[in-house]
Amino acid sequence: MNRNNPSEKAGWPAKAYKNSDFLNSSAAREIRVLCELIEPGQRFDAAGVTGTVVMFGSARTRPPAKAAADLAEAEAAVRDPDNPTKEEARRLHFARCNQRTAKYYDAAAELADSLTRWSLSLPKAQREQFVICSGGGPGIMKAANEGATRAGGKTVGLGISLPFEQTVNGHIPDELKFEFHYFFTRKYWFVHMAKALVAFPGGFGTLDELFETLTLVQTDKTEPIPPIVLFGREFWEEIVDFDALVRWGTISPEDLDLIHLVDDVEEAKDFLVKHLTQRYLADL
Repeated sequence: MNRNNPSEKAGWPAKAYKNSDFLNSSAAREIRVLCELIEPGQRFDAAGVTGTVVMFGSARTRPPAKAAADLAEAEAAVRDPDNPTKEEARRLHFARCNQRTAKYYDAAAELADSLTRWSLSLPKAQREQFVICSGGGPGIMKAANEGATRAGGKTVGLGISLPFEQTVNGHIPDELKFEFHYFFTRKYWFVHMAKALVAFPGGFGTLDELFETLTLVQTDKTEPIPPIVLFGREFWEEIVDFDALVRWGTISPEDLDLIHLVDDVEEAKDFLVKHLTQRYLADL
């Protein structure tokens, strides 16, 4: 025991900031929120990351080989192909969907790889503002981090505590691996650091991230406006009828200029490099 430190004396009351029961209580929620708003910034500074290219999409997306194997396994498990059980039909449905979307896993990894190689060709002070960032989990998120790692670059994973699909993929270095409790603080770091965003096919979470970002951009809450790419025209044109929003007058025609639909990795890369160069590198 350090006799010069009375806080270490037996029976001495704990300081409030060392009281874990208090810090995890509802009364200290504001403190926990502040931690999630402040601590990531310290870690980004220490790692030299000044900006990101955010890539998000479904956590359920499988690599093509895995999707094909899952489908074969699901089909083999059906005892009566003419009359599958409810559970067998459900498993087949998701296996077939995963095979359909598996191409986007490879596309996300390839795009992250290509963008990272481009950024690594820049002077060090410039490349650190185009670090690939994902939600840290499986699926498209894993593909993005995998591609950036394969290219030899830094990569960020902004994870979130969830009751399911919760995992931090192994392609993120420890110093840039995060786990958030609050969705809104995680979203803050997604948008605050983003120089560009790429949305691949996904579910509620992907749509939430996309439309919240579009709302912030539309209402001038971000400066400058990041280029927003929607990868997978077939998916996006079926899921969201943006033209209908114009016809109904709920958005302006020029709001459609905020998004750029692509089907090709090279097209996506060229579009992003062009806009990132014009906005952040043109005066160098």
